[in-house]
Amino acid sequence: MINPGKPFNVHDYLEVFLRRIYYFIIPFVLIVAGAGVYAFMVPKEYRATTLILVTPQKVPEDFVRPTVTARIEDRLQSIGQEIMSRTRLEQVIDEFKLYRDESRSMPRESIVELMQKNIQVQLPGKAREGFFTISYIGKDPKVVTLVTNKLASLFIEENLKLREQQAEGTSEFLSVELKATRARLEEQEKVITAYKQRYMGELPEQREANLRVLDQLQMQSQRIGDSIKAAQDRKILIQKQLSDFEILVSTATRAQAAQETADSASAPAPAAAPDMKVSNPHQAQLEKMKNYQADLQARYTEKHPDIVLTRKKIADLEAKSAEFEANREKEEMASKKKAAVREKAPAKPSGGKREIRLDPRLSPRFKELENQVIAADMEIRRLQQEDAKIRSQIDRYRERIENTPAREQGLAILTRDYNNTRDAYASLLKKSQEAKQAENLERRQKGEQFKVIDPARIPEKPFRPDIPKILLIGLFLGFFGGGAAAFFREQMD
Repeated sequence: MINPGKPFNVHDYLEVFLRRIYYFIIPFVLIVAGAGVYAFMVPKEYRATTLILVTPQKVPEDFVRPTVTARIEDRLQSIGQEIMSRTRLEQVIDEFKLYRDESRSMPRESIVELMQKNIQVQLPGKAREGFFTISYIGKDPKVVTLVTNKLASLFIEENLKLREQQAEGTSEFLSVELKATRARLEEQEKVITAYKQRYMGELPEQREANLRVLDQLQMQSQRIGDSIKAAQDRKILIQKQLSDFEILVSTATRAQAAQETADSASAPAPAAAPDMKVSNPHQAQLEKMKNYQADLQARYTEKHPDIVLTRKKIADLEAKSAEFEANREKEEMASKKKAAVREKAPAKPSGGKREIRLDPRLSPRFKELENQVIAADMEIRRLQQEDAKIRSQIDRYRERIENTPAREQGLAILTRDYNNTRDAYASLLKKSQEAKQAENLERRQKGEQFKVIDPARIPEKPFRPDIPKILLIGLFLGFFGGGAAAFFREQMD
């Protein structure tokens, strides 16, 4: 036994090693031989790797925005779960006839789990570098290469399918939302249209027009009022002329009766009868109409309808006055002739007093004045009816103007909801168009893609086992085992 209290040198350890040489050699040889046997007898496994590049979309994002914005890690995880599902892996196993020996003793699920362990998807470095690797480990190097390339193609196909599905789903969702928003927008447009049709004339945008129409109606009502006043004054003037004409006719009748009575009572000397001039009834009316015209000219322009009508009436009165003067001269001449005849004729005995009465209503002049009064009455009634209609319109427009604030508030509520829906519709329409462009981009495979830049090659040496490593480990274990055995035997002596 080694004495720990005694000092040892190299020669002492060498003497112990030589004395226990067999205890070192036998474990060393057994361990190294076992490692060599294990290294050369264990089944060899090969690994094939393919490098896949994530290429960006070929159309700049400023022109077409992609709808698939998930990170590479997330998409690889989703695609990896899809590819390494039991259904997909069973198809690959059946296609390449993998794990024949294991299928005799292992269930199908265990074989699928074994293949899942042999598949590795790695992102070397950071995801923003834009590439990843797919590896597969198997016993046959050719089959491993084929399976690795198959997995790469499945990843590429699944990526295209996933991106296309996401683009189609986004486009379909936006189309449904756009359709619903358009229906809601059309319904709100109908509500606003019905509201405007119901309160037509009371809307805020019609306020200025209503105010202008109200001003025009008020001015028209004022003009009609002035016309009614002028017609009433004209009627009073014509009635005054009728009254003057009746007085004139009555005076003339009485004078004629008195003259005839005097002639029958005595024989007058052959002297000319005093001239009895009858005043012109049109002269006073003419003066009044001229004064009325001067009053109108002070208030209105020369083209005002009342001034034009007054001028016509003054012209008519002047013509009638001239006609009256001419008729009066003719009557005077006729009276003189009758007086001369009476002077030459013998006096007739008076048979009694004879009353002479003339009816002024039978005179054409009286009829004319009556017709003018009737025309004035009709004009006044017409103007009053027109004024009543205009006042009714004025009340209606005033009511519209008074109701405008309430209609403006109700329309503002409807318009606010409509504007919000319209903005949402415009936003959805823009997004829907962008989604359709992105969908076409994915269908034409112009978007982000997976591209194999380093396909899997047939491995030249096995991935497992690592023979040099195993032999090196066996060598170290042999030295350690032999030394430990020699040391243990020396300690036991």
